[in-house]
Amino acid sequence: MLFPTPALTDADRRVLEEIEAARQKLRHQLRSTPSKRTGGLRKFLTADAVAASNSIEGFKVSTIDVEDLLEGERDVDVSDENREETLAYQRMMTYIQTLHDVEDFCYSTGFLNALHWMLQGHRHTQRKPAGQWRRGPVYVTGARDPSIAAYTAPDAEDVPALMRELSGWLNTDDGSHLLIRAAMAHLYLVSIHPWADGNGRMSRSLQTLVIARNGVLAPEVSSIEAWLGRPGNTWEYYAALARRGSTYRPDQDVSDWIRFNLTAYHQQAQTVKNRLDRSTRVWTLLGDIAERRGMDERIVTALHDVAMSGRVRRSRYERAEGLSLQQAQRDLRDLVTAEILTPIGRTRARFYTAGPNFPQAALDAARTPLPLTDPYNP
Repeated sequence: MLFPTPALTDADRRVLEEIEAARQKLRHQLRSTPSKRTGGLRKFLTADAVAASNSIEGFKVSTIDVEDLLEGERDVDVSDENREETLAYQRMMTYIQTLHDVEDFCYSTGFLNALHWMLQGHRHTQRKPAGQWRRGPVYVTGARDPSIAAYTAPDAEDVPALMRELSGWLNTDDGSHLLIRAAMAHLYLVSIHPWADGNGRMSRSLQTLVIARNGVLAPEVSSIEAWLGRPGNTWEYYAALARRGSTYRPDQDVSDWIRFNLTAYHQQAQTVKNRLDRSTRVWTLLGDIAERRGMDERIVTALHDVAMSGRVRRSRYERAEGLSLQQAQRDLRDLVTAEILTPIGRTRARFYTAGPNFPQAALDAARTPLPLTDPYNP
C-alpha cells in the first residue's frame, strides 16, 4: 500500500500556480538566451545537482570540481572515492536526462534496478548488492545519534510487491498535478527503501525524472536536488521525512511533505532565474569591456567562467569556443600578461583565477546575493 496523495489547500494551489508561471517564464527566457550561455548554465546546474545530492550522503565535492570532472578533467583535487561517486551519479543523471522525450518510455522494477546499478554498481557486494532489492532490514539512523534508528523501512519480503505497486502507479495518471506526483514518487521510494544503499539519491533522481518527463523545462533545470543539498534545506529535508514517523505507515496524511516540496520547487525556480539574470549581466559587462579594450569577443567565455565560478581551465575554454590548443593557450597567456587572469598550478592541473586587473564590475555583479522569498510567507 502506498501513501494516499493528499488534497491541496488553497495556499498550496496558489503556490503551485506561481511555480507553473515561473517555470513557463523561465522556459521562455532560456529559449531567448544564446545557446552558448544556456549550455554553460545547464552544465552548471547538472554539476550543482550532482554535488548537492552526493553531499547529503557525505560525499563532499564542490560544484566547480564536479563541473571539471564532468568535463573529463583528470587533474582535479578530489579523493578517489569522491571521484567515483561523482562520475557514477553523473552517468545515471545523464541517462535520466535523455529520457525526457522518449515516446515509448515506461517505468518498471527492472528499469529502477538498472538505474540503481548505474549509481551503485561500483560498490556491488554480496552483502550490499547493486541493482537488486535488499535482502534484509534497513534502518536510517538519526542525524544527532547514529545509535538511534530514526526510520525502519518495510520488511525485505514486502519490497518486491511494494515496488511493483510503485511502478504501476508511476505508469498511471491519477489526475494529480505533475509536481505533486513527482514529490509523492520521491516519498514512496525513499520510504520503501528497496536497496541496501543509495536510496536517497535514487529517490531524488526519480523525482527529477518524473518532472522532466513533462517536457516543460530541461531535466537539469527541473531538478530540486541542488536546493535540497543546501545545508539549512538539508536539515529541513530530514525533518520533513522524519514527520512521516519511524516506521512505514502508508495510511497517514503527508500534506506537510507536499508543502515542503512546493517550497523547494518555488525557491529553486527563483534560484535558477537569479543565476541566469546574473550570468546575463556579467556577460554584458565583460562584452562591453572586451570591446572597449579591442579584445576578441571569444575571451568573454573564459572571463565569464572566472567571474561566475571562480576559475577556468584551458581545456574548458578551448572546447567552449572550438579553439585549437595553441589558440587557447595564446589567449590565456595574453590575459595573464595583462594581469586580468592569474595562473594557479602547473601543466595539466593549471587553472586561472581573477587577476589584479580583472574587471571589478563583473565580479561584483557575479557575487551580489539575491533574495529568495518563502512562497507561504511572502
